[in-house]
Amino acid sequence: MKVIDGKNVVMGRLASYVAKEILKGEEIRIVNCNEVIITGNRTNIKKNFEEQRGKFGNSQKGPKQHKTSEKIVKRTIRGMIPNHREGRGKEALKRVKCYQNVPKEFEGTNFFKFETGRKSKFSKVKEFTK
Repeated sequence: MKVIDGKNVVMGRLASYVAKEILKGEEIRIVNCNEVIITGNRTNIKKNFEEQRGKFGNSQKGPKQHKTSEKIVKRTIRGMIPNHREGRGKEALKRVKCYQNVPKEFEGTNFFKFETGRKSKFSKVKEFTK
């Protein structure tokens, strides 16, 4: 089982790495999902999140946009898995757990860390949660 620290890691890179690993059969736990970075223009990202969350009613079947940081990260990983509703993709998605902060069970462990490059335009996931 790998425990990955999401602090200052680009969300797309994290999601693609985790998707590959869980399809191989690896168990993954991601901590500090609040600190994951989304690159790009902050106003455009915020506008897109608010548009998706503003859709509601009987005719709106989906896709839904979650309001917590760990669910936003897991949804991004889900998008990189083939057919998450059945078969291999469904089994792979069960091997991922995301946490907002560091839970007590992982406090003493060594985390797997990604290389973080310098980004000019970025915002953290916690800025878009409620």
